[in-house]
Amino acid sequence: MATDTFLLELGVEELPPGAIDTLSDALAEGIRRGLTEAEVDFGEVRAYATPRRLAVQVTELADKQPDREVERRGPALAAAFKDGQPTKAAEGFARSCGVEVADLIHLETDKGTWLGYRERQQGEATTRLLPAIVERAITALPVPKNMRWGASRVEFSRPVHWLVMLYGGGVVAAEALGLTAGRTTRGHRFHAPEPIELGHADDYLDVLEQAWVLADRGRRRERIREQVLAEAEVQEARAVIDEDLLTEVSGLVEWPVALAGSFDERFLEVPAECLISSMKANQKYFHLLDEQGRLKPQFITIANIDSQDPQRVVEGNEKVIRPRLADAAFFFDTDRRQPLSARIPGLANVVFQQQLGTLADKAHRSAAVAAFIAGRIGGDVAQARRAAELAKCDLVTEMVLEFPELQGIMGRYYATHDGESAEVAQALEEQYLPRFAGDAIPASPTGQALALADRLDTLTGIFGIGQRPSGTKDPFALRRAAIGVLNIMIKGELDLDLRELLELAAAQHQELPYAANLVEEVLGYMLDRFRAWGQDEGIPAEVYLAVRARPVTKPLDFARRLRAVHAFTQREEAAALAAANKRVSNILAKQANEVGRQVDAGRLQEAAELALFDAVSSSRERVMPLFDEARYREALDVLAGLRSPVDAFFDEVMVMADDEAIRRNRLALLVELQALFLEVADIALLQH
Repeated sequence: MATDTFLLELGVEELPPGAIDTLSDALAEGIRRGLTEAEVDFGEVRAYATPRRLAVQVTELADKQPDREVERRGPALAAAFKDGQPTKAAEGFARSCGVEVADLIHLETDKGTWLGYRERQQGEATTRLLPAIVERAITALPVPKNMRWGASRVEFSRPVHWLVMLYGGGVVAAEALGLTAGRTTRGHRFHAPEPIELGHADDYLDVLEQAWVLADRGRRRERIREQVLAEAEVQEARAVIDEDLLTEVSGLVEWPVALAGSFDERFLEVPAECLISSMKANQKYFHLLDEQGRLKPQFITIANIDSQDPQRVVEGNEKVIRPRLADAAFFFDTDRRQPLSARIPGLANVVFQQQLGTLADKAHRSAAVAAFIAGRIGGDVAQARRAAELAKCDLVTEMVLEFPELQGIMGRYYATHDGESAEVAQALEEQYLPRFAGDAIPASPTGQALALADRLDTLTGIFGIGQRPSGTKDPFALRRAAIGVLNIMIKGELDLDLRELLELAAAQHQELPYAANLVEEVLGYMLDRFRAWGQDEGIPAEVYLAVRARPVTKPLDFARRLRAVHAFTQREEAAALAAANKRVSNILAKQANEVGRQVDAGRLQEAAELALFDAVSSSRERVMPLFDEARYREALDVLAGLRSPVDAFFDEVMVMADDEAIRRNRLALLVELQALFLEVADIALLQH
């Protein structure tokens, strides 16, 4: 079977940069899925894209489907012949197969013998399959918003101007998006505007590069990175390459050229974060830092043209950035004309959530919870309350209204300018930490108290109005809020009871339509986040389930148990003890009456039960102080020593003895054994 390379290219007007990667990957996946479903063999599926094109290249694509042997089943043998002659049923089946009755075969099945026919079916040519595969792949693309152009009824993200479909050196006869497939592509809009004929699907990348187009997304992205770093070195500076910005810029150019520009040093009086946000959001510039990590009055822009007069391009960018930075400076100066505290009344005019009131209401609720938490973790209650009062004030400043990503950051700057305490100012920024997985947590007690209070208020409020996340829908980012609370308590080693805090947070809300069982529902939801948290730490789900089975409501304590039980599972004794605990659970679950925990040593008869009683008693004395100090790993190391007496007990002792007193005494011993492990987790659940 012969193979060759397939190429599909959609030539479009400039695509939204944020959609290019998604559309490119989806198109490639659609082609891959279509070929797989058609059972056509292929090698590698490569996705290419620029602002003006989406392309897929498939290597080693077979020229046809493999031949298949098809088996058809006809009437049962008993119905196919009568007195040795074929019936109409047999003759009709033969005609449908295009053969004589004599050419049919007998098929043996578990339900009897049937008349059948077996033939070899030729595979369809790949070039005949490709048009439908491509059409389905294009139709399934996750286009954010379709548009029409000209008089056409065709819809796509942007107008489509050319369509290339090649199998090897030949054009695939197909139509898509109102265009007939051909071999004509386009190069760079300015450097190579003339049509280009592709001789073979393998020539795609090389031909385009000669036409000033880097179609390989990864290569173009890395070319930009290399150019930015090199240009920064020329400027004796360090470039800060934000990966999201790098991806966005890569989606704006086909032939990247890095150029360095500068801006007036007077703008450096504005906080660096403001200037950086303006450069990134408005102009897609990479900013530069000096040796001390301070912002330099320079930037690097990526042009989509290799200009003969690059200085003119630089001057044009410098001219454009000047008013943008002037706006940032104006916002900063304007905002500082009144203190943050003067904006507190204005929060009453900003709705947080229709049923939960305004930002002023949220600030009032959070202040009570933050003050309580601060008192519990050794923080300053007054500072925590003050931070909560000011927490959302920067949301109504000119700077944050223009650059929402600066919330908290501007709060810190403005609070410092107003003479607020350093801890309050710091907390205004720290309230949003952690922003993402692996991010830092608030460093100050006031920041920790505020960050926890804000998230707990949101969780209880949104759950209380019946807006619990479901499936992929989480409009209030409650999962992130819950995981943030857990991380702050664990990494900050805050010995706080989650149920207690949720009860306090819930009590701050005036009326909640779903207040019944609210605290337990939110508590369960938050503790369930430990499954994902554990997976991130390499802790299996069964370890999470073992700890979750216990009534643990302190996240720090929960995490310590998870780590301890996970370490315990690495011991050779773990499997046997988990099995033994499961056996104990099964035995105790079958008892009609509750089993007591008081063991009568005088009723112990067998050597193995005496040995287990002594081992349990000795272990209890050693581990109870460890449990009190939450040293669970050390406690489980001690309990691992129970393996031998436990194994001997089950091997040599009949638990369900005929004598009721002896039987109940042995059951009580098992209760005592089980209770020791339950101080940490239900390790019976470790048994698969």
